[in-house]
Amino acid sequence: MQYYAKAGLVNRHTLLFSLGVLLLYFTIGSPFTIISHLSFSLHMIQMSILFFIIPPLILLGTPENLYRKTLNFPKPSWIKKLHFPPKIALYVFGLILLLYHLPFILTFISKNALLQSGFISGMFLLSFIMWWPIASPDPNRRLDKRDMKRYAMTSGYVLLPACLFFILAALIGEIENPLFVQLTVHLCMPETLGTVTLLPSPFNTKYDQFMAGVIMMGLHKCGLVMALKLEDKMIAAQPKSEKNETYPPAQTYCEKRDKGGGFVEKL
Repeated sequence: MQYYAKAGLVNRHTLLFSLGVLLLYFTIGSPFTIISHLSFSLHMIQMSILFFIIPPLILLGTPENLYRKTLNFPKPSWIKKLHFPPKIALYVFGLILLLYHLPFILTFISKNALLQSGFISGMFLLSFIMWWPIASPDPNRRLDKRDMKRYAMTSGYVLLPACLFFILAALIGEIENPLFVQLTVHLCMPETLGTVTLLPSPFNTKYDQFMAGVIMMGLHKCGLVMALKLEDKMIAAQPKSEKNETYPPAQTYCEKRDKGGGFVEKL
């Protein structure tokens, strides 16, 4: 990673990639993984970091030279033929995210650790594909500024139903947390024990669901703003010699973006 980033011990790519890996460990490898089962809001913090913060950090933290090297690795012919458009990945991700948190589906999935891990892994992979037009390691495969904003707005609309589900559930009535139920079974805790007993307010049932929807919308928005800001800064900091490697002097990447270009493949 250091070699392909063309730098010493510290540079933008290294910091972003390392931060993404550290957050990945925090969300799925630390005690927070178990703690997140105590309430919907903590669960959505985990999910939002995993899907909306980590992918753009890792993608933007991957040096372009390293990414281009991986393209030259020998691959099976069926992998080369695979093409999953980012917009389709976005719609599929939004649908799975909504279905995953429906009470009867979440109850069924939470009873099978392998099935639950499969769902999370699939959504994690889809999150990288849907972030690709904004945070691809190859600047030529990113959208231009105008289309980036449109794509970001579309992603907000697609993920809105899953957020509204928690907010409406909090206003209409209470939903039992299947993840907490499974946790009490595994740890042999009393059935009468609830999140109110373990966690302080507002982590009670009704406010907890409302907070879960708001947190997911907020962290998704933060992820979009972070990715767009970082992408602009990394392009601005890119040496002119590197900008001219792909395009002629009169059509550098930044200039093509301002004219509405800069993305090779259509979504």
